[in-house]
Amino acid sequence: MSDPTKQAEASSSLILAQQLAERIRRNGKITFHEWMNAALYHPTLGYYNRQDLKRWGREGDYRTSPERSELFSAVFARYFATLYEKLDQPRNFSIVEMGAGNGQFAAGVLQVLQDQFPAVFAATNYLIHEKSEDARRRAMQTLSEWESKVKFENLEQRAPLAAGVVFSNELLDAFPVHRVTMADGDLQELYVGLDAEGEFTWGSGALSCDRLKEFCRNQLPLLTEGQTVDINLEVHDWFQLLEKKLERGYVVTVDYGSESPELYQTQERHDGTLRGFRRHSFVGNVLKSPGDTDLTTSVDWTYVKSEGKRCGFAVEEFGQLDKFLLRVGILNELEKRMTATSKEADKSRLTTAAREMILPSGMASSFQVLVQKRS
Repeated sequence: MSDPTKQAEASSSLILAQQLAERIRRNGKITFHEWMNAALYHPTLGYYNRQDLKRWGREGDYRTSPERSELFSAVFARYFATLYEKLDQPRNFSIVEMGAGNGQFAAGVLQVLQDQFPAVFAATNYLIHEKSEDARRRAMQTLSEWESKVKFENLEQRAPLAAGVVFSNELLDAFPVHRVTMADGDLQELYVGLDAEGEFTWGSGALSCDRLKEFCRNQLPLLTEGQTVDINLEVHDWFQLLEKKLERGYVVTVDYGSESPELYQTQERHDGTLRGFRRHSFVGNVLKSPGDTDLTTSVDWTYVKSEGKRCGFAVEEFGQLDKFLLRVGILNELEKRMTATSKEADKSRLTTAAREMILPSGMASSFQVLVQKRS
């Protein structure tokens, strides 16, 4: 008997592929930025908006830090409490989570604030900015007991926040990118077209917009022949939004990437950093089955810092996630939770998660934390 879930997945991807192919036949090739935006964020068929996909956890395509252990959200709750003090204990303290997924991080933060930092909890308004309707629905279920504290709002449509923290975890790496390559001594942008069999294929052409030309002129080093890079211009739009909506506070960004010299000049990244994941495995052809695959690229931290500075957000600190977690108090949280449980299975789960977050070979060593402050 066929699997109804797999049938639904195949059907959704096929419909999106047909729509994109028809668009290309009608108007000509499209930039990869346009293709990736549709593949990830089409209102009903895009990867992050589909209701028939299980994206999180062991059965999904990826697992984020909040899903691996409650220690992650607990440590950040402690850190948010210190930022509340640095902001002189505002009467209304906003925590804005951009791209909250299934709500597990928010639930963990609110629980720790309530238990350990009641004054911060009383002042906190937790706002979730999540474009995916499917993710919002799941997060609402996860956060049902915090209904009085949590609001699901589009940050673009609300009044500016007087004081608070904007937090994101693995958000910037999922912004659609432009792909640029050096061909015959000239910079060309990579487009998506159709081959003779009607399959998606790569093509090249002129740089598609003035902002991309400006980035290549001012930010991009000289590429070698055949080298491809992935350029995330949406970081600019993101900071423009934060500049309008956060009057005073911090932007805390957790993601994986490199500074520009390493990102654009290493031989290991000659073909860029674009990757596709499905069922925790790499996808060879990222243009196949749009809407089925999690697409991601490494973050250009140099560009993120410069765009933040341009919008009034100065770098407060930047470094590896594992070292940040150690400094902020993951071992204290681990000890507290180990003492509170008598079950050996729970203790084993906690210590395993802690090791993954703080050992040099663990997951957190590959991620970075950037904290930017607007006074």
